[in-house]
Amino acid sequence: MDPRPALDAFVAQHLDASLDELAALCRIPSLRRDPAALERAADWVAAALGRRGFQVQVFHFPGAAPVVYAVRPGRSSRTLLFYNHYDVQPPDPLDAWTSPPFEPTRRGGKFYARGASDDKGHLVSRLLAVDALLHALGELPVTVKFVVEGDEEGGGSAGLHRMVAQHPDLLRADGVIWEFGGVDAHDNPLQYLGTRGLASVALEVQTLPHDMHSGIAGSLLPNAAWRLVWALESLKGPDGRIRVAGFYDRVQPPSARDLELLAALPDLPDAAAADFAAVLGLEPGAPVPLEVKRRAVFEPTANIAGLTAGYQGPGKKTVLPARARALLDFRLVPWQDPAAVPGLLRAHLDAHGFPDVQVHDLGGVPPMKMDPDHPFVDRVVAAADEVYARPMLKVPLRGVTGPGYLFVHRLGLPVATSGLGYPGANLHAPDENIREDLYALAARHAARIALRLAE
Repeated sequence: MDPRPALDAFVAQHLDASLDELAALCRIPSLRRDPAALERAADWVAAALGRRGFQVQVFHFPGAAPVVYAVRPGRSSRTLLFYNHYDVQPPDPLDAWTSPPFEPTRRGGKFYARGASDDKGHLVSRLLAVDALLHALGELPVTVKFVVEGDEEGGGSAGLHRMVAQHPDLLRADGVIWEFGGVDAHDNPLQYLGTRGLASVALEVQTLPHDMHSGIAGSLLPNAAWRLVWALESLKGPDGRIRVAGFYDRVQPPSARDLELLAALPDLPDAAAADFAAVLGLEPGAPVPLEVKRRAVFEPTANIAGLTAGYQGPGKKTVLPARARALLDFRLVPWQDPAAVPGLLRAHLDAHGFPDVQVHDLGGVPPMKMDPDHPFVDRVVAAADEVYARPMLKVPLRGVTGPGYLFVHRLGLPVATSGLGYPGANLHAPDENIREDLYALAARHAARIALRLAE
C-alpha cells in the first residue's frame, strides 16, 4: 500500500503539535556567547531524538559546543544523514522585533522567533517527518542519522570538524540532507548544489602611540585612518576586480552545465530580482541576464564589513586617530583556498608600500560543490516534484558559506538540500520567521526522500 497519503495526513494533523515543539526549542537563547544555553539546546535535541527511538550520543570536544549524534536503524541497509545546527545568531537590534525574539509567536500563517528558519525549524520539521514515517510504516524505511552541532553561527563548526576527524565512520551515509533548503520568490523549490568559501581577515595599523589633537598634529603626523584607507584602496579597483596578485589563480570558471542551470532560474539564486533591480539597472519584472546571475555566485568578492578609527560618538571631536582597523571578508569560488588569502594580502601590502599594515587571519571555510546530476541529488529532486507540484530548480552555487565541504570533499558523501526557507525569512535579521505551509511541505519532502532512498 502506498504510504504517502498517510504521511501527508499525519503531517497535516500534527502540524500544530510540531510547531509547539519548535517553540520549545526556540525559547532557548542558544547564542555562542552563552555556553549554558548551548548545553540546554543540545540536551533538548538529544531528548527529542531519544523520544523517537534513536540511539543518541552527545560529544563534548574541547573548545566546542556539544555535538549531538543519533541513529535509528531502518528496514533498508541504506542510510540517510540529516545535518543541522541548534545555535543561532544574536537577535540585535531588539527594538526592531515586532515580538520578542525568544518568545515564539504565530501570526498570519507565519511563525516568528530567532532560529525559526536558521536552523531550528528545519531540524524540527525533519523530526515531524520521522514521526510521520513511523506512523505510516511502523518503522523507518532506511537507517536515519542526525548530526546536530552548535558552532555553525560564527564558531567555525568546531565540533563538526572534530566529529569528521575523529569519528568519520559514524557519519557514513548514502546521502546527506543539508541544514537548509526552500523556495524562491515564486515558490519554486530550489536544490542548492554548492556554497562559496569564505576567508575573514582584519587589517590594522597604528601610526602613533595615542590619538592627537587634529589642529596641532594634523599637518605633521600620520593619520592611521588615512593610512588604512589608502591600503584598502589598493586591494580593489572601481571595476570590482581584486588587485591582489595570485588571488584568481585557482578560480574555476562555471561549466556549461552550471550556466545552463543558472539560465533556467527566474531570478538571482538567493533573492528576488526586485531587491537588486534599481542598483543593477534591471527592468522590474524583466528576465535577469545570465551574466548577472553568473557574477552573483561565480565571482569572488572582497568586502569591507567594518571600519573603525578615531571618534565615532555624537557631536564632533577634532582628533587625529592613532589606530585604525578594518574587517574584511572574501567570498571564494571553487577552488580557491581560504588559507592562502592572508599570505596573498601580506605580499600585496608589502609590495605596495604598506608593510606597517598588519594582517590578522580570522579563519575561513573552503567552497563546496556537488555534481548537479548525482543520483542522490536526482532522488531528492524527484521527491520534491511530487510534493511541491512543480519542478525543483537546481542552483549550481549559492552565495553563502557553510561546512558542507567536510561531507562532500573530506568524507566523499553526496549532499542535497531540502527545507522551508523563503526570501522573506529575515535570516540573521529582526522578525526571523518561517511560513507554516512551507514547514509542512518540508516535512513531507523529507519523508519522501527517505522513501525514495529505500527504493
